[in-house]
Amino acid sequence: MNNVKKIFSIRDLENLSGIKAHTIRIWEKRYDLLSPERTSTNIRTYSLESLQKLLNITLLYNNGYKISKIAGIPEENIPLMVREIVSKNSVKNHAISAFKLAMINFDQTLFISTYNSILVDRSFREVFNDVFIPFLNELGLLWQTNSISPAHEHFVTGLIKQKLIVNTENIQQLTPKKDKIFVPFLPENEIHEIGLLYLNYEIVQRGYKSIYLGQTVPLDTLKDVMQYFDKLHFISYFTVAPSQDKLEKYIADFSDLVKDYANSKLWILGYQTRHLNTSKLPDYISTFNSIEQVIKEL
Repeated sequence: MNNVKKIFSIRDLENLSGIKAHTIRIWEKRYDLLSPERTSTNIRTYSLESLQKLLNITLLYNNGYKISKIAGIPEENIPLMVREIVSKNSVKNHAISAFKLAMINFDQTLFISTYNSILVDRSFREVFNDVFIPFLNELGLLWQTNSISPAHEHFVTGLIKQKLIVNTENIQQLTPKKDKIFVPFLPENEIHEIGLLYLNYEIVQRGYKSIYLGQTVPLDTLKDVMQYFDKLHFISYFTVAPSQDKLEKYIADFSDLVKDYANSKLWILGYQTRHLNTSKLPDYISTFNSIEQVIKEL
């Protein structure tokens, strides 16, 4: 069951805040900033409220406030000061901290206000590459260290997906180019969609027709699209599926699927592609190491 994580270790706090555990202990002892509980084996544990407070303190600290001054601020004033900093600074250097704070607090308002502040002097492409990508990379590390719960991850990635979908909708053209038609999809049991959504944004940005199929698409359903269109470029992201032991069969099944349809291609990228022997792939299947490589090929 995906319960929201409510108890954190000092290592969790270090991972989430970027403040070393040793420094956190000093702040506790010298300034009484946090009040951990202790297990029966004398190990510090921290509540969700303590984590939220530390993230707020970290944002103030990174904006030039001395820790001795922060310690003297009434606790109820700290969140207000954080919001003021976020709104004033256009969040360029603090966006990841603000998004992290929004994630931990399930605070959609903070996420949206932070996003809107960055967007004032950046394009959506710049926001995605300069802010969302580094944030998502951090999110992956936090997930691996069990510092956040599935609820936190789903909440914040859902908000990022919303922004991708809205920005793609805003640039869609009524009469797209049809010399190439793209079909972004994820294989069955693959749900990591953000990279594919961004590729779809770039495809639409360039004026091409895109038939976006999304997550966990059975391979044999691709034939339904082939019956309607020619010159199809299927694009897929293999993050966890198909697994290494199923990759060769997946490629063979795709090849069997397209044998009666000329001009169909498959472009794939993602973690699992490292297991493919690219020298043995048919010429209509291409692998890419990054989103940037795919974009150059569009």
